[in-house]
Parts: sequence; structure tokens; C-alpha cells
Amino acid sequence: MSHKLTCHCGSVELRVTLVQDPSEAMLCDCSFCRRRAVPNVDVKLDDLTIVSGHECLTLYTWGTGTAKHYFCRNCGIYTHHQRRSRPDVYGVNIGALEGVNPRDFAPFDWVDGVNHPSDKKT
Repeated sequence: MSHKLTCHCGSVELRVTLVQDPSEAMLCDCSFCRRRAVPNVDVKLDDLTIVSGHECLTLYTWGTGTAKHYFCRNCGIYTHHQRRSRPDVYGVNIGALEGVNPRDFAPFDWVDGVNHPSDKKT
């Protein structure tokens, strides 16, 4: 099922086909995500289309550079990110999905981003 996803000001609009139901959204406790605290679900890379506002998206990345977090540069809302744990999918902000209220699905399970396998030295 296809969903419309927008930032708060409406500058960015995405069309996404979810791999998971919003009830399966999770939170991550890595140093970045725990500050953002936004439940998200998976979308295959090919199932996310930027309908409008590509020029309004800004990218934040750090560390390994694998995770790519996208925000509207006008209102600051996180829309999606390419996962570090699974770079073959995006995580999308369920609170930005049209007609979805994350409160309806709380509480959320947590992903252990603090102890990410790529951070371990062998």
C-alpha cells in the first residue's frame, strides 16, 4: 500500500510503500536517534519516491557515513534515512505519514544502536 509522507511545512512530499505496518515501528538508541526519538518503519530503496521538494531536503551523516538522514531544511522535520544496519532500506518517520498518529501504536520496541556490529573492533 502506498502512503503520502510530508514534512511539517509541506515543502517535501514523498510517496512510499511500506515493508512493515506502522504498528511495527521501532526506535533506535544510537547517539543520534535517541535524541531524535522518532519511530520509523522500513521502505525498500526503490519504493521511496520524492514527489516534490528534493531541493528542500538536507542530508546529515557522520561516523562511517553509511547512515544518511534527510530533513526538510525549512521546518526541520526528519522524513527518512538510509539505515546503517541495513543500507538496502530506508527508515521513514511514521509521524510524517498522512493519516498516521504514532501515539496509536505506542509503546515502541527499541533497536540497540549503541552496540552496532560495525562499531566493534575485531
